[in-house]
Amino acid sequence: MLAELLPNQIFALLLIFTRIGTALMLLPGYGESYISTRIRLLLALVTAVVIHPAIAPGLPPLPDSAAALLLLVFGEAFIGLFLGSLSRLLMAALSIGGMIIATITGLANALTNDPTAAQQGSIAGSFLSTLALLIILVLDLHHLLLRGVIDSYQLFQPGAPIFVGDISEMISRVVAKAFLLGFQISSPFIAVGLIFNLGLGLLARLMPQMQVFFIAIPLQILVGMAILMIALPAIMGWFLTGFQEMTLPFVGLP
Repeated sequence: MLAELLPNQIFALLLIFTRIGTALMLLPGYGESYISTRIRLLLALVTAVVIHPAIAPGLPPLPDSAAALLLLVFGEAFIGLFLGSLSRLLMAALSIGGMIIATITGLANALTNDPTAAQQGSIAGSFLSTLALLIILVLDLHHLLLRGVIDSYQLFQPGAPIFVGDISEMISRVVAKAFLLGFQISSPFIAVGLIFNLGLGLLARLMPQMQVFFIAIPLQILVGMAILMIALPAIMGWFLTGFQEMTLPFVGLP
């Protein structure tokens, strides 16, 4: 009896670990490149062990063939990557908005390492991404992300057919939301930058002898920093509102 029960329990644990582990590779706060891979794997394993008693009764039995087993594991890994990619795509809104801000303020060529995207990005985008990640951790939104992955078993039953069309539509909605958030974040800078450039154009026409570019570049950076200081609470508010709107549908709140 024990010899038959033990493989089923190990199979259920590994199946849960597959979805949780792949999701934690991409979730903000958990899947950052500067976090040790061993720590992420250990966290995924501990989470799988904790939720195993609640999730195991709804899991399919151990398949008889290796092909069916691989298909089941691939489906769980695909769902985990899908859930992790949604939040990571929303984080890209900060990089989009930051690059627009950097272009308007004249800092587009000053690239720096973006720790959340694990690549080079604009100074404004790196600052906004790091600040947003800090706020997510402070407000315990990373717990909401983890709960969304756990509650996803109510939406995506293991072994059930994967609705690729619905998943593609959801990814398209999140990408559109990310671009919208990026433009909302940079909208104060776009408005002020338009007025600023119109004023410089008029000044250049009225006083052709004045070297407008020598005045514009430092003034452009100064105005951009002032707008960032004033609009930063609204920028983070826009992002967190959009972040929660796209995350809450996966959380089975009572």
